[in-house]
Amino acid sequence: MTSTPIFLLDSKGLTAWKKTASTFAKGVVETQKFTAAEHTSCVIADVKTGKPAMVLCGVGEVLNRWSMAHLPAVLPAGEYALQSLPKSAPMTDMVLGWELACYSFSEFKKDSKTYPTMEIPAGVDNKRLDAQKEAVVLARNLINLPANHLGPNDLANHAKALAAEHKAKCSVIVGEDLLKKNYPTIYTVGAAGHQPPQLIDIRWGNPKHEKITLVGKGVCFDTGGLNIKTGNYMALMKKDMGGAAHVLALAHIIMALKLPVCLRVLVPAVENSISDEAMRPSDVVKTRKGITVEIGDTDAEGRLILCDALAEADSEKPALIIDCATLTGAARVALGAEIPAFFTPDDSLAKTIDAASAKQSDPLWRLPLWEPYREQLKSHVADTNNISSGGYGGAITAALYLKSFVEHTKAWVHVDMMAWNVRTRPGRPIGGDVQGLFALLDVVEGRSRKAKR
Repeated sequence: MTSTPIFLLDSKGLTAWKKTASTFAKGVVETQKFTAAEHTSCVIADVKTGKPAMVLCGVGEVLNRWSMAHLPAVLPAGEYALQSLPKSAPMTDMVLGWELACYSFSEFKKDSKTYPTMEIPAGVDNKRLDAQKEAVVLARNLINLPANHLGPNDLANHAKALAAEHKAKCSVIVGEDLLKKNYPTIYTVGAAGHQPPQLIDIRWGNPKHEKITLVGKGVCFDTGGLNIKTGNYMALMKKDMGGAAHVLALAHIIMALKLPVCLRVLVPAVENSISDEAMRPSDVVKTRKGITVEIGDTDAEGRLILCDALAEADSEKPALIIDCATLTGAARVALGAEIPAFFTPDDSLAKTIDAASAKQSDPLWRLPLWEPYREQLKSHVADTNNISSGGYGGAITAALYLKSFVEHTKAWVHVDMMAWNVRTRPGRPIGGDVQGLFALLDVVEGRSRKAKR
C-alpha cells in the first residue's frame, strides 16, 4: 500500500510548491482558496481514481505537536506519510499530536469513525512517543470517567495498576486509618463519601537520585458539601480529580523513560459529599502539620486534602515538589480555561517553568504569592481559615494557604488548572485533558540531566 504524502507548508512554502506543481494541482489550490494558513488543509485527488494523491497542510512559522493535529479529523481513512521535513522539526511531538487527535472517549459510546494512520517517519523516538501517548490517554480517560465509575477506590486501583506496570511500590491508607496515621483533613473531607477517603502513595526509583514528589488533588466528585454547588457549577465536577490524573500521567512518563530520579506520588482521593458525616461550615480541624483550620466553606475542600499531603511530601525535604489541582474558579476567571496558573516562591524555578512552557508550546502562567493577601485567611477561632474573607484574588489566597504547609522545600510549584477542554482544538477534543504536562515533564527532565552529570 502506497502512503499518501503530506506536505507541511507555510505561505512561503506554498509559493515555492506552486512553482513545480501541475496545472491541475494549482487549480485545486486556487479553487479551495488554500493559503497555507495554520491548521488548514487541501486534499488534491488523483485525476483517475479520485483518491487523495497528496495533502497540503498549512502550518505556522514554528512546528510543534499540534501543527498537523487537525488532519485526522478531516482526512479520509488511509495511510499517510510526511514529506521533506526540516531536520529541526520536532518529529516525535508532531506524530504524538496526530495520535492524540485520533483519541475518543469510548468507554460507554463506541466511536464509529475510522481514523487515518501515519507512517512513522525516521527520527521519531518511539519509546518516548508511546510513553507520552499512554500518559495523555490515561489522564483523559480518568478525567472523563463519571464518578459512579471512578470513586476513590477506583482511582486507587488505577494507581496500583500503574505502579505494578513499572514495578513501583504502592500503598494506600483508607478510611479511619487516615486518622490513626494523622491525615485528618483528608479524612474529614471524604468522610461523607460513598467510598472511603484514602491516600495513595507510590514510590519508584533509586533513593540516591534527586527526590521529586508529585501531589495531585483527587476529588472524584465535588458536590460542594453542605455549601452545596448549584447545578451549573456541579455539572463538571467529575473532573475535580484532574490534578490526580496529571500526576499519575507525569509519573507514567518518568517511569517509562526511566529518568534518573527518586519519585514519590501522593494522591489524596475523596468524594466531597453530603451525609450526616459531612464537615460543616465553622468546624475546626487540626491538620497533619498541626495548624488548625476553620472550615469557612465546605466547597474549598481541595486545599484541605492537599495540605495534609503536602505536609507529608515536605517532611522528606525533596528537591522538588509539584502539586496539580483543579483548585479555584478564580484562576479560570483570571486566565481562562486554557492557561493554568502556577505559583512558586522560587524565582529560578519559575524561569525554568516559563522556558519549558515556551519550548513545549504548553502554556503555564505565573501568578504571585502575594503575602499581604494572607491576612484574608485569618480566623478568630483557629490558626487559619480555608477561604479568604473577601471575594478577590481567590487563586492567590488558595495558593498562600497551601504554602503554609511547605516549609522545607524551596522548589515547590502549585499548578491550578481546568483539566478540561471547553472547545475542540486540533488534537484536543472537548472533555478531560492534560494541561502543562509537557512543560512539567521538561522541567523534571532538565533537572534529571543536571543531576546525572
